[in-house]
Amino acid sequence: MNESSGNKNQALNKVKPLLSSPPMFDHEKLDVYQLELQFIAWATDLLEEVSKSAKGKTAEVCDQLDRASLSALLNTAEGNGKPQRQVRAKFFDDARGSGTECAGCLDALVAKRAVTEERVLDGKRILVRIVSILCALVDRFDAPSQPKDGPIDFTLDVPQDAQPVSYKGKQSRTRTRTRTRTRRKN
Repeated sequence: MNESSGNKNQALNKVKPLLSSPPMFDHEKLDVYQLELQFIAWATDLLEEVSKSAKGKTAEVCDQLDRASLSALLNTAEGNGKPQRQVRAKFFDDARGSGTECAGCLDALVAKRAVTEERVLDGKRILVRIVSILCALVDRFDAPSQPKDGPIDFTLDVPQDAQPVSYKGKQSRTRTRTRTRTRRKN
């Protein structure tokens, strides 16, 4: 491995938030969410490039890549807000499926000769990290109890002045009893 690819791998290991504002929601603190935003930004540049050079033969793949990358992001955000573990795992699993779908779209663009393998390599590196984290999240929340090794931290360092919205805590549920009245026949 040469020095430039080593530097590139180190840069990929540091998740830098794409948005400049401090996180306000819990999902914005997730590394995987920030990586999905980075992938969308990367894919947007790729899609613009492909649309200029190979219009007709790649329209469906480009549309699918755009939708799948957005689906991964939105499922991660929505899943992180779900209090039930298995429901949360389902959303993370859907996001993981969309991430692997993005990888398939990149392969299709190479197969259609719209881009080179080298051109999609950075995107695939981001996707490997995204899918790996989502696999761990699915495993964590799909299990019936907490992991034995302790909690897994997938969050970014949050600035001290940020006041995120928290979804943790007890959910208040009130039960209402209803009485049905029966009329007596006289």
